[in-house]
Amino acid sequence: MTIEVEATAGELLGSLAARADADFAVTMQRYFPRRTRALGVSNASTVEIANDYFRERPDVPPATRLALAEEVLSRASHHEEVLLGFAVLHKVARVGLGPGLLDRCEHWLGTYVSNWAQCDDLCLKLLYPFFRGHLDQIPRTRAWTGSESNWARRAANVAVVKFVRRKVGRSVFELPLSHVFDNCTRLMHDDDAYVQKGCGWLLKVTAEVHPDEVAEFLRTWHTEMSRDTFRYAVEKMDKEMRASLMALRRPGYDVPGRGGK
Repeated sequence: MTIEVEATAGELLGSLAARADADFAVTMQRYFPRRTRALGVSNASTVEIANDYFRERPDVPPATRLALAEEVLSRASHHEEVLLGFAVLHKVARVGLGPGLLDRCEHWLGTYVSNWAQCDDLCLKLLYPFFRGHLDQIPRTRAWTGSESNWARRAANVAVVKFVRRKVGRSVFELPLSHVFDNCTRLMHDDDAYVQKGCGWLLKVTAEVHPDEVAEFLRTWHTEMSRDTFRYAVEKMDKEMRASLMALRRPGYDVPGRGGK
């Protein structure tokens, strides 16, 4: 099926605007430390708009969806419009789009993503199904640790949190510990709080599978690690191990130049 990309982008964005709720837009601000321009539409409703459109047009090729996503993103001026651009691709990410999608995601992280929620939406709703169909592409995200974009640097870790240990088909995929620890070491002195929280998130999930190895990593690096990274990393550890690691941190300790929100 052929669609007119520019007209369709306008139709989808119009449907999104029609659901705007000024009161909800104000409520949303509490999740962001800086003012975020929002329409006041829930994530679920945003995804529903894209799904409803393609439910009636199941034969639209993935390449056309990608062009539509690019068009929506290029017009986006509100938080939910960025999420809508990503939602257009959710259903075709696993098998419909090739490795080139990863390059597009890196570009979007540096160009259109402006807050942690957009970053994590791209990672967990778009890249997660993509990687389930392209496990061999996961190592490419390691290069994002050196990106000029703080959201790409955060995504280097958030995009792989679901692959620390993940059943894919009949086999089990495990993210190498070297991937986890190298990423976190490279980003150890990053000044962005959300990058540090991304490191802590990946370490926390890894600790559920490899607690001893993560504990040793924390013992080695605790004097250089930010408070957020360390706090997130030990959050799900057993009580005894967590107490032992927390004892390494003197009261009020923090790495200069890095902090929370």
